[in-house]
Amino acid sequence: MFSFLCVIVFLVLWSIPIIAISVSDRTSGREKFAWILAVIFISWFAWVFYLLLAPIISRRYKA
Repeated sequence: MFSFLCVIVFLVLWSIPIIAISVSDRTSGREKFAWILAVIFISWFAWVFYLLLAPIISRRYKA
């Protein structure tokens, strides 16, 4: 029972960055998909980079 609870907690904690990126308006489209893939394959380090670097193109340059 304890191991099942640990797995559930791990999955919830692992999915937080994915959910945060998917509902964020900092990026969209392919860029958002790429960040989600990075989080899935690289883990939390990619989420830290997302928070620091996204969006790659600044909003002030967009029309």
